[in-house]
Amino acid sequence: MVVLQYYTRRGCHLCEVMLEELLPLIREKAEIELCDVDTDPEWLQEYDIRVPVVAAGRQEISSYPLDYAAVGRFLSVIDE
Repeated sequence: MVVLQYYTRRGCHLCEVMLEELLPLIREKAEIELCDVDTDPEWLQEYDIRVPVVAAGRQEISSYPLDYAAVGRFLSVIDE
């Protein structure tokens, strides 16, 4: 099962909203690794004011608002 990185930070309302939208889309297809950008200097530099961001490794899939089509395309490729 593929693991998606979800770049977030504590207290981010948009992060909570997007995660709630994302979870049903990836159920049984991918797992989520929560990455608090405030805990890693590289993540903070890359994603600071852009959180939330969902990625697969270095491939950015979506930021806020959730791009349902992009997530769908990514999941269809990993299902092949």
